[in-house]
Amino acid sequence: MLIQKEIQLQSKPRGFHLISDEIISNIPELTTIKVGMLNIFIKHTSASLTINENADPTVRDDFESHFNRFVPENEPYYKHTLEGSDDMPAHIKASILGASLNIPVSDGHLNMGTWQGIYLCEHRNYGGGRTLVITISGE
Repeated sequence: MLIQKEIQLQSKPRGFHLISDEIISNIPELTTIKVGMLNIFIKHTSASLTINENADPTVRDDFESHFNRFVPENEPYYKHTLEGSDDMPAHIKASILGASLNIPVSDGHLNMGTWQGIYLCEHRNYGGGRTLVITISGE
């Protein structure tokens, strides 16, 4: 079985946001897959996806703090500056974290660890809604 759909996420403020439940609620077909793989791809260059801690929200705050120090705004060597001081750093952060995830599917559920969740990493101050392409392959 092969399923593909696009889902639109509501605009979120800059930061790291747990979106596991939002994704799962948009793919009811997941429950029909005994063994397979879920791919999630974000169609943007200034936001990214990652998997990490799903319980303590301070982890997401710490991610944002670290990435803002790791990839600062307003560096004098940035040439791509017409879209604002957060734009070029957003592109760099998105490249570091990545645009897609692959997650195993087992018995109709995402086969992730107990404390793992899917994050939308919004790197722009005003990024707007984000579009994800969800592809499930399996049987």
